Amino acid sequence: MIRARIHDERRCTLGEGPFWHPDRAQFFWCDITGKRLLSVDASRPLEWKWDESISALGWIDHDTLMVAGASALWQFDIDTGDRTRILDLEADKPGNRSNDGRADPLGGFWIGTMGREAEPGAGAIYRYFRGELRKLFEDITIPNAICFAPGGDTAYFADTARGAIWKQHIDRAGWPSGRAELFVDLSIAGLAPDGAVCDTDGNVWVAEWGAWRVACHGPDGRFRAAVEIDAAHVTCPAFGGPDLRQLFVTTALQGREPAEPGAGCTWVADVPARGKPETRIIL
Repeated sequence: MIRARIHDERRCTLGEGPFWHPDRAQFFWCDITGKRLLSVDASRPLEWKWDESISALGWIDHDTLMVAGASALWQFDIDTGDRTRILDLEADKPGNRSNDGRADPLGGFWIGTMGREAEPGAGAIYRYFRGELRKLFEDITIPNAICFAPGGDTAYFADTARGAIWKQHIDRAGWPSGRAELFVDLSIAGLAPDGAVCDTDGNVWVAEWGAWRVACHGPDGRFRAAVEIDAAHVTCPAFGGPDLRQLFVTTALQGREPAEPGAGCTWVADVPARGKPETRIIL
């Protein structure tokens, strides 16, 4: 059994978007409903307040992040805190917000949206690439588990409300090709997939909301291992640390009693796997 330990005790109402910046060797994450971007550097914890909920991150260069917010994709200067709007995200749907997202192998950025109250079918998944935002999938309730196999030709995504994860072939330009196929159906076991990340062997490490763990599934979809988290509402994993052999995990206080000690904390575990460096986003 692999057990995680607390990495950061600051409690997030809805922790999400864990991200290891490969150029800075620095870990960042979001508190969606708390409207915060968090990090830690060599000397102190860091925190930036936002005017809207934020949920997912990518890197543009050493000093700049892409931040997915409720209304837009943003360019964020880490050193100054300055923010520049890149483009609107579902500006015609003020009842929606962003959710899970990740850079793809070609430097595009996949980002999911959803209704603020998880209204059925209100969400979608988009891809931003070289200034264009294109809708890839629609009629999704809670988009999650966006990640990419190490070969660069397969994407994964989930709808937490349906309890299922799909795999999607992507072409040489990074766009979906053909129909998505069911990767694993967790609803059979009453499990709810949240965020996910792939390791260098093609395993998919998926947070399970309400299950106190991150589960590892092989490329064939079979369960292989789990990381136990002392918090029920586990939201998303990300590889980081020296040689990308640590798994950082966000959790949520949302829906839990404040007295639950680990709820909303950010966790880390040493795992027998190695992550892939996140791809730089091409604006």
